[in-house]
Amino acid sequence: MPGVHAPADPRTSWALPAPGEMARTAELEPLVTRVLAPNPSGMTLDGTNTYVVGAPGSGQAVLVDPGPDDPAHLAAVEQALAVRDARCVAVLVTHHHGDHAEAAQPWGARFGAPVAAADAAVAGSGGRVLEPGEQLRLAGTVLGVVPTPGHTHDHLAFRLESGAVLVGDHVLGRGTSVVTHPEGDVVAYLESLRRVHDLGPSALYCGHGPELTEDPTAVLDFYLAHRAFREAQLLAAMVRGARTVDALVADVYAAVPQDLWPAAAQSTRATLAKLAAEGHVRLDGDRVALP
Repeated sequence: MPGVHAPADPRTSWALPAPGEMARTAELEPLVTRVLAPNPSGMTLDGTNTYVVGAPGSGQAVLVDPGPDDPAHLAAVEQALAVRDARCVAVLVTHHHGDHAEAAQPWGARFGAPVAAADAAVAGSGGRVLEPGEQLRLAGTVLGVVPTPGHTHDHLAFRLESGAVLVGDHVLGRGTSVVTHPEGDVVAYLESLRRVHDLGPSALYCGHGPELTEDPTAVLDFYLAHRAFREAQLLAAMVRGARTVDALVADVYAAVPQDLWPAAAQSTRATLAKLAAEGHVRLDGDRVALP
């Protein structure tokens, strides 16, 4: 299929830290300190970003995505709280994946702070289930609850008074977010990308990878274009004869390390489900055909 060209990623020209070179702790703005968890991997990039959010001088802070229940990470977060002279008054979680949510309930108990998330199981018996559009008045500031399903059904983002958005796994500091099947929903994901775009964010503080401050909306435009590109690639691969998920992955992700192909296969299944719903392909298990 001619005319299938990869969109340009605007971040390639930005002065972002190289993989493995992110600072362990960084003050991003007066409201926000980022603490990087020591859980790097092919899927988590440099590790999970935990955000300490609160108005300076309030004596309080909110933790967003505490991440893994790791003693070294807890110590780094407690040090960030101490630098702010703040106590934790709430733990917020963007979605249920363990690399974001594992420490939520243990740390909530440690700090005597309630846990809040869209998933009741993440919030726990004494926690709070968040609703889209809520305005959380905590730690001397306001955090807006933005529904961003797609990566997972329960995914949320949090908009700060500064205009920055804590986007969890909806947008990554490097590369693109994975939307897997059957947990993820590409249609919902695209709608969520547009919803965040419409907020006109001043910055995107990602669940993994560096913060995106230079031109956040350009990154969101790239994400939307990248999804359209992947769809075109799959259709082009089918024209060339690929008729199974594995064959499509081998074709479309040929330049990607093969240890990431299982995740690519799940992402491919999610995209094929969208294309099938739109009538562009026919699915039968892992076999696919053009209509």
